Amino acid sequence: MSEAPWCRVEGETLWLLVHLQPRASREEVVGVQGGRLKVRVTAPPVDGAANEQLVRLIARELGVPPSQVAVVAGQASREKRLSARSPGRRPAWLPEACLVGLPARTREKRLSVQGRVSGRGSF
Repeated sequence: MSEAPWCRVEGETLWLLVHLQPRASREEVVGVQGGRLKVRVTAPPVDGAANEQLVRLIARELGVPPSQVAVVAGQASREKRLSARSPGRRPAWLPEACLVGLPARTREKRLSVQGRVSGRGSF
């Protein structure tokens, strides 16, 4: 099991537990807080706008099309569960331990660590 309880792998799918902060001043992945990945988006939590921006941000960070990222639980909550199929890269906020279970062909296509994290949490 991963050292980071907010992320895990099943097959080619990466699962993330996320705390979403809508209506933030900027869009960013903050880091781990309270056992979840904290993400800020500028969109309001109206008509799914914040969820859509969250999906686009996580897709961009992981190097996959937005169609490969989904909010599978918590559509109307700040606490969400996301799935991402076959991540294409490992952003700085995603520990290598989170990707251990990915199939070799998915691990091999990953690019080097990308981006930065503005805050760090404990794992």
